[in-house]
Amino acid sequence: MSAVSPDVFKAYDIRGRYGDELSADAAWRIGRAFALVIAALADKPAGELRLGLGRDMRLTAPEMAAAYSEGIRAEGANVLDAGLVGTEMLYYLVGSRDLDGGLMCTASHNPKAYTGAKLVGPGALALSGDAGIGDVRDLVMGGLEQDPPGGGATERVDIYGEFREAALQLIDPGAVRPLKVVVDGGNGMAGPMVGPLLERLGLDLEEAYWQPDGEFPDHEPNPLLPENREFIIGEVVRRGADLGIAWDGDADRCFFIDDTGAFVDGDFTCALLSESMLQRHPGATILYDVRASRAVADTVGRLGGTALVNRVGHAFFKTRMRNEGGVFGGEVSGHYYFRDFYCADSGTIPALLILEQLSRSGARMSELLEPFRGRYFISGEINSEVDNPGAKIEELAERYADARQSRLDGISIDYDDWHFNVRASNTEPLLRLCLESLRSREHMERQRDEVLALIRA
Repeated sequence: MSAVSPDVFKAYDIRGRYGDELSADAAWRIGRAFALVIAALADKPAGELRLGLGRDMRLTAPEMAAAYSEGIRAEGANVLDAGLVGTEMLYYLVGSRDLDGGLMCTASHNPKAYTGAKLVGPGALALSGDAGIGDVRDLVMGGLEQDPPGGGATERVDIYGEFREAALQLIDPGAVRPLKVVVDGGNGMAGPMVGPLLERLGLDLEEAYWQPDGEFPDHEPNPLLPENREFIIGEVVRRGADLGIAWDGDADRCFFIDDTGAFVDGDFTCALLSESMLQRHPGATILYDVRASRAVADTVGRLGGTALVNRVGHAFFKTRMRNEGGVFGGEVSGHYYFRDFYCADSGTIPALLILEQLSRSGARMSELLEPFRGRYFISGEINSEVDNPGAKIEELAERYADARQSRLDGISIDYDDWHFNVRASNTEPLLRLCLESLRSREHMERQRDEVLALIRA
C-alpha cells in the first residue's frame, strides 16, 4: 500500500503531485473515506448513498477517477459517473439530482504533474479543512477497516445538454449581440463545456487552446499568472475584439480581458456581476470577500442591495449564501457563486452575464470599468514569506491601532481613504496582502510599500 502525504489535504480540496504524493491506491482510500464521511453527514448507511463523480482532462484523471469510484463502491455507495466534465457540472449533477455528495477528480489550475479532488456533500456544499476534509484525511491515514463491505454500483450519466439549458436560463440569450470575442480554454474543460453555449449566442469567436489536453502544450491553465495571459491579450488587441475570456483548467473560474487588452481585476468583475444580479433581484444580498475593493460594497449599496463581507473560501461562501439567502457571491480570485446554481461557483455563468451586460449597455468593456478604475486603486494580492505569520499580524494590529479593525479572516485594517487585508496562507509560511486607496495610484503604492516593509522586516 503506497504512502499518502498528509499535506495533500488542503483547506478547500485535496491536491498533490501524482505518484509521490497521490496515487491510485491513495485515491481508492480517499474514495472509501469520502463515502464514510458523507454517510455521517447525511445520517444514513453508506449503502444508501448516491454520489456524483466527474473528472477533468488531466492525463492521470481516468486512472484516478476509476480508483475514487472503486473506493466509493467498496463502502457500498452508488456512483453516478458523469465522465469528462467541468467541475461546476459535477456540482450541477449533485444539486439537480439531489445526490448525497460528489467528487470531482481535478487539480484545477495546477501544473501538469498534479492531481487531486474537490469534494461536496448534500446540496453541493463544499467540504473543507474545517468540515469534512480533515475527517477524510484521518480515515485515509489510518482509520479505515481492512475489508470494506463492497456492493456499490455505477450508473453512467450524460449531463452536458441539461447543464447548458440550465445555464442559459440565467440570462436572456436574445439580448446578446454578435460581439467579437477571443476565448482561451487553456487546454482545459472550457471548450466542451462552454463552447457550444457561446456558439448558440451567435458571437464572432476566436477559439484558442480550446481542446482538452492534459499535456498543456501551450501554457498552464492558470490565467491569474500574467505569462499565461500574454496570448489572449495580444489576440484581443490584434483583432480589435470586444472582449477576451480565459478559463482555468477545470473551468470553474473565468477571467476577462477588456477591449484595450487590459486584464479585468476580479474585484471589478465582482462589481459588474453584482450590478447584473441586482437588476434581476432588486434589494438582494450580495457576498464579497475580505480582500475585495470597496467598489463591490459601494456598487451594491448604490443599487439598493445589501453587501456582506465574508471569509475567503468556497465552503464559507456557499454555506452563508444558503443560510442567509444571498443571490450572488464573489471572490477576487475569480470564484463567483450563484444562488440559482445551487450556490455553487461557475465559470460559465459569469461569462454569459458579462456578455449580456456588455450587449445591453452598448458600451465598451473599458467604458464599463472606467468608473471603478478611476476611483479605486488596488494592489492585487502580494505574497510575502515570513517566519511567524501570526506574530506579524499582531504587529500590524498594533501599528495601525487607530484604524477600524476586523479579524474575520486574517486582519483587515480600514481607514476612510485606504484599507488593507492580510491573511496567512493555509499551506505555506506566507502572508497575503491586498491593499486599496481611494485617493490615487501613487497613494496606494506608498501605503502598499509601507505595509510590505512592516511585513518583511
